[in-house]
Amino acid sequence: MRRTIKVLLAEDQSMVREALAALLGLEEDIEVVAQVARGDEVLGAARDHAVDVALLDIEMPGATGIEAAALLHAELPHVKLLILTTFGRPGYLRSAMESGADAFLVKDAPAAQLAEAIRKVLTGERVIDPTLAAAALAEGANPLTDREREVLRAAADGSTNAELAKTLHLSQGTVRNYLSTAIQKLAVRNRAEAVRVAREKGWL
Repeated sequence: MRRTIKVLLAEDQSMVREALAALLGLEEDIEVVAQVARGDEVLGAARDHAVDVALLDIEMPGATGIEAAALLHAELPHVKLLILTTFGRPGYLRSAMESGADAFLVKDAPAAQLAEAIRKVLTGERVIDPTLAAAALAEGANPLTDREREVLRAAADGSTNAELAKTLHLSQGTVRNYLSTAIQKLAVRNRAEAVRVAREKGWL
């Protein structure tokens, strides 16, 4: 008889979280032992419930699923990490793998496929949505540096260069240079387009 796999489910939309928990609960060898709605609650819940697998949504308050995965990977390396997302963006896949994720699936995957992915990661396999894998290879690597991404993220709310400089503790000239370089790399006309394109590709 298979041992029960203890799963942590992190998803900020309660209906989606409860539906996933109910579907996984139908599997004889899987038990959802913890549910959280915030990325910054993942590590504590994983520790408290001694989970085997953490199923993480990407977009959550507190911390993204990718940030939570990186923290879990560093603090609890035995916990297998499965990223589940509605956003089929190639850049997210790269970021997820770099954070230590063992699997990356889109939310419309069948429940049986999700359950099988949970079992597979426990045997050391990596499970990646094939369409996303192909798109990531075609897209290439993220051309933005960490600093360029930081400035673009901060600029997303429409802040002026002066405001960005104050927030990021940089000079206005440095902020302008980072934004200019990011705009050139993404082949767009302005910072708003740079933010949009980088987000669409999962590079922010």
